[in-house]
Amino acid sequence: MPYLVLGVLLVVVCAAGAVITVLQVGQREPMLSLARPVSVGHVLTPQDLRQVPLSADSGTDVIPANQAQSVVGQPVAFSLPAGTLLSRSALGQPQVPPPGQGVVAVAVKPGQFPPDVAAGTTVSVIVVPGNGTSTGTGSASSTASGGPWSAVVTSVSPQGSDQSTVVSLQLPTASARQVAAIPSGQLSLVAVPAGGQ
Repeated sequence: MPYLVLGVLLVVVCAAGAVITVLQVGQREPMLSLARPVSVGHVLTPQDLRQVPLSADSGTDVIPANQAQSVVGQPVAFSLPAGTLLSRSALGQPQVPPPGQGVVAVAVKPGQFPPDVAAGTTVSVIVVPGNGTSTGTGSASSTASGGPWSAVVTSVSPQGSDQSTVVSLQLPTASARQVAAIPSGQLSLVAVPAGGQ
């Protein structure tokens, strides 16, 4: 008899625990995120936004989906990739670069970057061997410099007379300095998913 009572109590406690867990996990609210990449100063439209479920007590400064109308028509302060959760701090007057970030311009030739790269694209910046250097030397240079680096494209300038395209990249300040120190022609850009390497 005592085992039967203990078994019933155990079942009741487990069921109560399961109900509490489901309720806590189920308390997700739709929040706003970006459906596509946006560049600094871009004025948000309904097509730029999408809803994603997020835990109500996540502690982040994200904007609930029911406030979408207050966001539409506002400019973004930074260039942001698709999938970024939208916060109030990302809206307002353009801030280029944002605190802790730097913008560096790199000249790349055809074949060193995807031809459809545009502002808002997340890229991986890779050091490639220059003319007269071996593959081993190029790899060592990349490792010594700290690459590859993840960056967001802020602008793309058309090809100049030397067939180079100037791509402006936003990345952490220290990384921007490292990328700026790489000789021209020794960088390649690879488009990656947001947050990718």
